[in-house]
Amino acid sequence: MNTTYLKRFTLTLYVVGSFLGTMTAVKAETMEEKGFAISARADRSDLGFGDSVSDMKMILKNAHGQETNRIMKNKILEVQDESVGDKSITVFTSPSDISGTALLSHAKILAPDDQWLYLPALKRIKRISSVNKSGPFVGSEFAFEDFTSLELGKYDYKFLRTEKCGGLTCDVVERYPRYKHSGYTKQISWIDQDVFQARKIEFYDRRGGLLKTLTFSGYKKHAGKYWRAHKLHMENAQNGKRTDLIYSNYKFNTGLNSNDFEKGVLTRVR
Repeated sequence: MNTTYLKRFTLTLYVVGSFLGTMTAVKAETMEEKGFAISARADRSDLGFGDSVSDMKMILKNAHGQETNRIMKNKILEVQDESVGDKSITVFTSPSDISGTALLSHAKILAPDDQWLYLPALKRIKRISSVNKSGPFVGSEFAFEDFTSLELGKYDYKFLRTEKCGGLTCDVVERYPRYKHSGYTKQISWIDQDVFQARKIEFYDRRGGLLKTLTFSGYKKHAGKYWRAHKLHMENAQNGKRTDLIYSNYKFNTGLNSNDFEKGVLTRVR
């Protein structure tokens, strides 16, 4: 083998080896980038709604199928800056023993969400501690942290696969909370490739076991652009309890502003 040929052969091996190594690194990085891109597309498809008001019925079911119903009104104020979270307030109107109870949430990104709970029977506004946000919200299978908006920057992402979900095709993305004191080690979401909405989310507890599964159904388009699921079904895999949230009477751009989401309004909001 002559010297020139040997040099060319060695160079070829080097180039091929470098290319394969680069492709392997890019592939590993792409799963994270793809997961973020899919989640960002879903999140940003909702930009511009301004504010929304809706009625909500909460149906709690224990492991034996016994039901308890609660009626609420939900208000959300959009904050388009992705470094700042949306604001929301949920007020119970029925039954009478919890009427007037209200939860105010200011979503953050990496800092703990600000949340306050007003208890009319005690005439007291209680700040929800950052270490207690994984606790159940008024006995439901939704945690306090589930009642703040799922801001894009709160998670790291990884694309897992594409698969059928019902009659749709969904991208399956794993996400890991970046913020402290989350009650979850990870969540796995199924996002459809049609209108880019979540169809199912699995929540895993601090030990890594499946805690509960949230399914979304009854999607409708509002104001010609904004998709909303009209039923959320949360089922606890560990205790058999279930909670349904049924949404109705959506209204958008109602004129809400940041003053409507200050702590002081909790004692007056209805």
